[in-house]
Amino acid sequence: MEILQKVLEGIDGVVWGPVTLFLLVGTGVFLTFRLRFIPWKMLPKSLKAIFSPEARKTNREKGEISPFSALMTALAGTIGTGNIVGVATAMVTGGPGALVWMWLAAAFGISTKYAECALAVKYRSVNEKGEFVGGPMYTIRNAFKHKRVAAVLAGAFAVFTVLASFGIGNLSQANSISDAINNTFSVPTWITGILLAVLTGLVVFGGIRSIAKVSSVLVPVMAIFYIISGIIVIAVNYKNIPSGIATIFSMAFGGRAVGGGIAGAITASVMNSIRFGVSRGVFSNEAGLGSAAISASSASSDDHVSQGFINMCGTFIDTIVVCTITGLAIASSGVLGSVDQNGKYIQGANLTISAFSSVLGKAGAVIITVGILMFAFSTILGWEYQGEKALEYLFKKPAVCYIYRVVFSVAVFVGATVALDIAWSFSDIANGLMALPNLISLLALSGVLAKDTKKYYERSKALK
Repeated sequence: MEILQKVLEGIDGVVWGPVTLFLLVGTGVFLTFRLRFIPWKMLPKSLKAIFSPEARKTNREKGEISPFSALMTALAGTIGTGNIVGVATAMVTGGPGALVWMWLAAAFGISTKYAECALAVKYRSVNEKGEFVGGPMYTIRNAFKHKRVAAVLAGAFAVFTVLASFGIGNLSQANSISDAINNTFSVPTWITGILLAVLTGLVVFGGIRSIAKVSSVLVPVMAIFYIISGIIVIAVNYKNIPSGIATIFSMAFGGRAVGGGIAGAITASVMNSIRFGVSRGVFSNEAGLGSAAISASSASSDDHVSQGFINMCGTFIDTIVVCTITGLAIASSGVLGSVDQNGKYIQGANLTISAFSSVLGKAGAVIITVGILMFAFSTILGWEYQGEKALEYLFKKPAVCYIYRVVFSVAVFVGATVALDIAWSFSDIANGLMALPNLISLLALSGVLAKDTKKYYERSKALK
């Protein structure tokens, strides 16, 4: 068993290694230039459009849920433990400078997220129940002229998505919730597991509309709750912000040791900062993996370009806003570089808890625990829908999807009560492999999307 775990960890390191990260960020850079920076130009307008009454309207003839709900469902799948645990881990292993590379990866990831979601709406299909379904598998199948190549790439993406939904979107999230609640409130993991499994089942058996309804409430509430708490921590430590930001940028481009003060004694090279900043950023917002495109395709949108602009805001909110709050709270509180009783660096959730507790006391631990609970549960819901739609693509039988919902809900209990390192490593590999078929489709269809984007942008300027 240990040998298998080591083999999987080795494969995981390759899948999420420099080549994949270069392809993910490189595709974002290419698309940003190919699209003439229009996604960046449209970001302010798109953020404003999210909260407009029009974004909350649903036209059942053109989609299952509103554009706003489609974004919230996609965000439910991306805003997770990576925003709390991942950022803290990146700042320890990659140094404070990792935050800069996380920002840069997210900036280009905005273009990637726009492209995959816009194409998903453009090439979506209607299933036997009359519902709109889409995502990279449908984009590849419906847009590629070479049908054999399309069948292989689309099928591979769907298989990887189903596998990833059980690990990244289920087992690991449930385990994070049960551990956090057990450590903070001493609630047995089996009790948490039962409650999570029941709640998951109640929501997912209602289908996309049920998931979207819960996500449309849960995601904004949890994000606002966490952001306000983080801002309080940063505001109290406002005197440390200038030196903290200076340290973050200096270590991003020139790795060195920082003794005491704002960054503790963390030492990291520039390459380490790039590696962990980019990987944790991509892991958090999932730009390039294609997962958000599955939710986007259910939106009742008249225009695929318009929906793409709305969904790309997810990357901005997830990384530029939420992850930044975590990073600045840690940097300004002076806890980075602290060690535990065994002399090891405090990292992960414990580091974020230390940062929040430095200002909020015991309430800091409660806030982070509630944050993990809400973030991780929303991720479970978002990934269930993505995995189910991938399974539907493969089998095209509603009965299979109902079985999946039962198995998925039971897996939540398993994840909350049992440490399954092998399952997590396997699913992490599948999560990374999702990117390959998706990136191929984005590059192959970039010309078509560039024309559509240019027409929409010129039309929107003319309307002004």
